[in-house]
Amino acid sequence: MALTIVRFKQADGEPGWGVLYGDRVARLSGDYASTGDLIEHGLAEASALTPARADLQLETLELLAPVTANQQFLCQGLNYRCHVRESGMDPDKIPFNTLFTKAPSCIMAARGDIARPGHVRLLDYEVELGVVLRRRIDGPVAIHEANLHEYAAALTLVNDISARDVQLPQTQFYKGKSYRGFGPVGPYLVFPTPEEWRRLGELRLRLAVNGELRQDSYCREMIYQPAQTLTELAGMHDLFPGDLLATGTPAGCAAVAPKSKVLTWALRALMSERRKWALFLKAQQGNRRYLRPGDAMVASIRTDDCRLDLGEQHHRIVAAQGAAP
Repeated sequence: MALTIVRFKQADGEPGWGVLYGDRVARLSGDYASTGDLIEHGLAEASALTPARADLQLETLELLAPVTANQQFLCQGLNYRCHVRESGMDPDKIPFNTLFTKAPSCIMAARGDIARPGHVRLLDYEVELGVVLRRRIDGPVAIHEANLHEYAAALTLVNDISARDVQLPQTQFYKGKSYRGFGPVGPYLVFPTPEEWRRLGELRLRLAVNGELRQDSYCREMIYQPAQTLTELAGMHDLFPGDLLATGTPAGCAAVAPKSKVLTWALRALMSERRKWALFLKAQQGNRRYLRPGDAMVASIRTDDCRLDLGEQHHRIVAAQGAAP
């Protein structure tokens, strides 16, 4: 059975780690300063705890992001077949894995307010499965489904918040996705057994805005599975325990491509980049699916039988301080 760990803070206390048993938490005695430190040095202690040691009520704790801000935040784009289609492309013609990063400083907890920057009007959501690394990888390795658990330690819930009016016209994923608060992570780190790692395709991602279900899909829709992506990343640069890979989002985002293929062709072939994006931004202004101050989001990832449950995120959009709503 999967081990579930939370990072939390008590009133007037220092951050700590604990194992979740229902609505109670058993605190780890070790002082683990980062997610990597926990994974390298704290899992033996966590595995030895029992429900009898769970003396903290979950509802009394402030849950913190379980991935600390000193870890790498790696991401995949265009990785769900349904999302590729709504972006106006053919998923069978995606020739490569789209990889980018977010600033670790954008990581925030699974509950709270997300500030929409004053210059942003096209604020989007992307529920994603997060995979947290188990070990250092400093050279090429072949990772596949059977040995994924040797390299990946845990799963977590991620929402890749995106300023589309920055990301798309400027073609800068990092810039459009790295504002403070644009990376909700958690509430839990779920450590599956080797057998449970084989159930990744059964995980169901859901996200609702103001009670309206916007995204609802299964991880089996991924084009590049985590093992493939980690193999590719290992051939490029070093990875460390506790680093986070967000594996892409399914269909249902606010941003969608024009439905007309003729219009899409015209935008690509006949117009300058500046004119094309000016028209896109103007058209998107009437799209009410983008996040606005006052909107409430709820996101979850779990298998239908709830044997693997990454918990829920609850966030409210607010205007950045001093910004017009």
